[in-house]
Amino acid sequence: MVVIKKDIVYDETNDLKTDIYFPNNTTSQTKILIFWHGGGWFHGSKDDVKDLGVRLANAGFMTLIPDYRLAPKYTFPAAHNDSKNFVEWLLNSQYTDHDDLQNIVQIGASVGGTLALYIAGSYGFPTVTWSAPVDFSKWMQNHQDTKPSTDAAKDFGLTDPTLIKESFYKYFTQTYAGNDSNLSKMDATSYNYDKLSHLFMINSAKELNPLKSVLNYVDFLASENHEVQLLVIKGTGHAMAYAKDYVDESLDYLYQTIKGAKE
Repeated sequence: MVVIKKDIVYDETNDLKTDIYFPNNTTSQTKILIFWHGGGWFHGSKDDVKDLGVRLANAGFMTLIPDYRLAPKYTFPAAHNDSKNFVEWLLNSQYTDHDDLQNIVQIGASVGGTLALYIAGSYGFPTVTWSAPVDFSKWMQNHQDTKPSTDAAKDFGLTDPTLIKESFYKYFTQTYAGNDSNLSKMDATSYNYDKLSHLFMINSAKELNPLKSVLNYVDFLASENHEVQLLVIKGTGHAMAYAKDYVDESLDYLYQTIKGAKE
C-alpha cells in the first residue's frame, strides 16, 4: 500500500511542488529516489507519471517527483536551477536525515535525465538516465536548415521519422535555450562533475536522442576518468516509451550502488 502526499511546496517563490510516494514499510533507513519527468522542458508534469511513482515506491523507495518551471515562459537555466533548489530543499526538509546523502538516488527521463546529470555531478547521487539529451550547441550547428516543430508531419508534411525527430529536437532545444548564447551552457559536457559517482545511461539505437552524441558524451566522461555504463537497446523508443521494461534493471543498478557504498 503506497501512501501519496501530493503538492508539497518546495519553492514558494515560484510555486513549485513535489509529490512524495511512501512505501508501506517506510523507516529512517528507507532509500530515497528522485524522479525527474521529461517533456522537452516545455511540457510534462509530475502528474503524468503517477503510476511510475507507485511502482518505484512499491520497490522500496520513498519516491519524490518534483515539477520545475517550463518554457517558453521560463528559459534556461530555470529548470536547471529548480532541480538544484529542489535537492537543497530535500536535504534540509523533514523527509531526510542528516546522513541521507548516501541513501539518495535518481532516475531521469528524457530532459529529466539531463537534469539528473546536472545534479549527479554536484551531489554524487547514483543516477540512471533514460534517453537523456546531452548535446545542444553542436547539434544546432549541424542542423541549421531544420525547421522546428512539435508536429513536423502535420506542419511540414514530413514522412521521414528521422527528419520528424530532428524537427522536434530543434523545437524543444530552441524553446528552452531562449537564445543561442545559452546552447553551450546547456551541453552536458559543460556541467560540474566533481562529485560524479555511479552513472547508468540507457538509450535506444535509433531514437529522438542521437546515439552519436551519447557516445561522444561517454567518451568525454571517460577522458575525465569517470565511470559510466551505457546500455543501447534496439528500436526507436524514447525514454518513457521503453521505461516500463527497464524499471527493474534501473532499480537493480541503484540498489547495488547503495549496497556497495555501505559495505
